[in-house]
Amino acid sequence: MAAIVLAATQLATAQTRPTSFADLAEKVSPSVVNITTATVVSQDTGPSPMVPEGSPFEDFFRDFLERDGEGQPPRTRRSSALGSGFVISEDGYIVTNNHVIEGADEIVIEFFGDRGELDATVVGTDPNTDIALLKVETDEPLPFVPFGDSDAIRVGDWVMAMGNPLGQGFSISAGIISARGRELQGTYDDFLQTDAAINRGNSGGPLFNLDGQVVGVNTAILSPNGGSIGIGFAMASNVVTKVVDQLQEFGETRRGWLGVRIQDVSPDVAEAMELDSTAGALVTDVPDGPAKDGGMEAGDLILSFAGQDVADTRELVRIVGNSGVGETVRVVVLRDGQTQTLKVVLGRREEALAADESAGGDEDTPAPDVEQSTILGLTLSEMTDELREELGLDAGAEGLVVVAVEGDSQAAEKGIVEGDVITEAGQQRLSSISDLEERIEAARDGGRQSLLLLVRRGGDPRFVALPVDE
Repeated sequence: MAAIVLAATQLATAQTRPTSFADLAEKVSPSVVNITTATVVSQDTGPSPMVPEGSPFEDFFRDFLERDGEGQPPRTRRSSALGSGFVISEDGYIVTNNHVIEGADEIVIEFFGDRGELDATVVGTDPNTDIALLKVETDEPLPFVPFGDSDAIRVGDWVMAMGNPLGQGFSISAGIISARGRELQGTYDDFLQTDAAINRGNSGGPLFNLDGQVVGVNTAILSPNGGSIGIGFAMASNVVTKVVDQLQEFGETRRGWLGVRIQDVSPDVAEAMELDSTAGALVTDVPDGPAKDGGMEAGDLILSFAGQDVADTRELVRIVGNSGVGETVRVVVLRDGQTQTLKVVLGRREEALAADESAGGDEDTPAPDVEQSTILGLTLSEMTDELREELGLDAGAEGLVVVAVEGDSQAAEKGIVEGDVITEAGQQRLSSISDLEERIEAARDGGRQSLLLLVRRGGDPRFVALPVDE
């Protein structure tokens, strides 16, 4: 009986595996396109004659080349590139990768079968997610494919990639989802990893689930030789749909902006703050912006944003970016051991970046007489006008300047270097050496093993926990 049960189980498992992808390929192929781009690039006139220095022919060739190129425009040539894409609406909207069409002077869409070719225009692009939205004009409705829910796809599920690998055109490959939530290098990365063969030219093509829905846009491969080794990445459809909707409506992205500088909570920082876990995003600075207007402060630990728990900084950035500009959200923070709920009206990230907002000191208190001391492996100096000028700080900047760092100290191991400015200790501002000494004693008296310091370098803040054991 046991053998019969096992056999039945194996049969049921086998039936979930597709026997062929032919029906799926036939269904979605008309919506997948090949993309050819052309770009005008400058071209050198060619190598100059090799003439020995001092040769009697040197002046002749120089005069000849100068005379030959006089009044002539620079030579150019047309460079072509290949990629893939897919139609998402019957009126001709097409999704591809930004890097496929970036800088192109001409974009030609080749359709499956005998539908021929059409010129495309760029509706909008998002370099952050490497997504571009194109549009072709046609009198006939085009076959298109819908997006699926990338959050529902599981590791081990079957998928099929289609595109224009190495210029071969309308080629398919199949495999499984190897991993989820991969981060390559972008702020908003959320890649699905697949072992379906993806090569150059597949960029911008769709990754389908077995229902013929697009769950990812094939974007990159990991390869030592430029060819597929079974490690490909597709941007998750739930990221792509939000970008496409904004590009279609505005021609650009409009991401929410909170206006804080943040860092992850490391175990030693958690210990210094007496936290039970490392979850959340720790606010290191609050320049002028939405968060400051909403009452957020440096040292706040963001636990929840718009009703969603925040695991780390990457997750917070993604949640904020997916929120609407002008939207009022509730942000739960931990401050001085107590949770508080703040209401913040989000700004627009693109406008904030364009304005190049930067943080500065909040106080304009004159510095006391200069004093130096070596504490926790750091030689520290109280702030002076000369140090402010040397470090390029604002006139009101306060804190303790790191003059030297002992090479074998925990401070050196944590990355503190000469020129750093320590502005807070124990989440309280510092203006003198005695302030720091008091915080260290308070930490020791409280039984804490480390003290949390706010360290600024070139205007960028981060929290560092240093041990206070004597």
